[in-house]
Amino acid sequence: MSPPIAPPGWSRWLVPPAALSVHLSIGQAYAWSVFKPPLESALGLSGTQSALPFQLGIVMLGLSAAFGGTLVERRGPRWAMTVALICFSSGFLLSALGAATEQYWLIVFGYGFVGGIGLGIGYISPVSTLIKWFPDRPGMATGIAIMGFGGGALIASPWSAQMLESFGTDSSGIALAFLVHGLSYAVFMLLGVVLVRVPRAPASADGRPAPLTGVQVSARSAVRTPQFWCLWIVLCMNVTAGIGILEKAAPMITDFFADTSAPVSATAAAGFVALLSAANMAGRIGWSSASDLIGRKNIYRVYLGVGALMYTLIVLFGDASKPLFVLAALVILSFYGGGFATAPAYLKDLFGTYQVGAIHGRLLTAWSTAGVLGPLIVNWIADRQEEAGRHGSSLYGLSLVIMIGLLVVGFAANELVRPVHPRHHVTAPDTEESADVARQQ
Repeated sequence: MSPPIAPPGWSRWLVPPAALSVHLSIGQAYAWSVFKPPLESALGLSGTQSALPFQLGIVMLGLSAAFGGTLVERRGPRWAMTVALICFSSGFLLSALGAATEQYWLIVFGYGFVGGIGLGIGYISPVSTLIKWFPDRPGMATGIAIMGFGGGALIASPWSAQMLESFGTDSSGIALAFLVHGLSYAVFMLLGVVLVRVPRAPASADGRPAPLTGVQVSARSAVRTPQFWCLWIVLCMNVTAGIGILEKAAPMITDFFADTSAPVSATAAAGFVALLSAANMAGRIGWSSASDLIGRKNIYRVYLGVGALMYTLIVLFGDASKPLFVLAALVILSFYGGGFATAPAYLKDLFGTYQVGAIHGRLLTAWSTAGVLGPLIVNWIADRQEEAGRHGSSLYGLSLVIMIGLLVVGFAANELVRPVHPRHHVTAPDTEESADVARQQ
């Protein structure tokens, strides 16, 4: 399963499309909400139950990335993309069987558990390779690939809705839609498996692969450094703040302006969700590319500091101005996407390229935490406020203030990031061994 080494003259610009084929596919996860109403109707599920496959999928994304990161680093991107293809497509096929037989536990197991493993392994599969191909612009390179994960829903949402309209929204129609998804994504992800290449390792004077230079830290050592845990807090806070809006976007904008003279229609709310997805995708390539120019620490200062300011504007003036509410939300979601895309380059700056893919996998446990924490804060508080008789924008005031506080915590953690102490650096023999592995791959 080792990918072929790129021949002389191979264009490094062929590698991002390979990564995109995987990330655009697994980005379907953000379009799960399309299946929620049909599943609730066909199988008699509650809203909480219909969200379970997505929630389990995000949890498994973080766990599989964390525990499989070292294996992905050792086996290479082609092996990782193949595993992602098998798991993600199999998850849909198992879900199709579950829908056809009306066994909801099989949908949870298939999409959430099996498919979630495919999400995690697929998400980190191209990171290390892209950084090695683009040492001069790591933020841009990883941003291109991770942009696909944010933009996958823009393709999957209308495509899934059209299939359900054609096949029907009963259990058999849902099963057929799952089946088409599984087979189609398998073919599309196969393009990445076939196309991916690793760069030829530079040789030293004696003809052996040259050892890696600069700061190099192993994944085992990285998790023992304060820098790793500062970045973990930074990513967790940034994601929690973004996903809090993303998960509740349509009802939030509807509630904010429900008591005004110009309420938001269901169609307009759906358009708002689409705009947020576009901002999420654009932020992944735009802000991560900007980090190559102004530095990773500075760009996270923007994500967290300006993000807190945008939330403050929504709390103070959001229900008085639709343009202000929409603009602030779009900026927040662009920072949400940018935070994901910039993280691998930040890790490369701090820990080197030695095992950056494995370190990135461990960092993604912050995403799993935030995937539960963000929606829980917004939904639980909104439910409690509604029970207390409140309505409109007052349903979200407290949760938005909490998001401001979380971003401030993330900002402080980012300020604490310093260069890694030399005692954590790997020795020369270790880096020579890593170069040998790179040549074998």
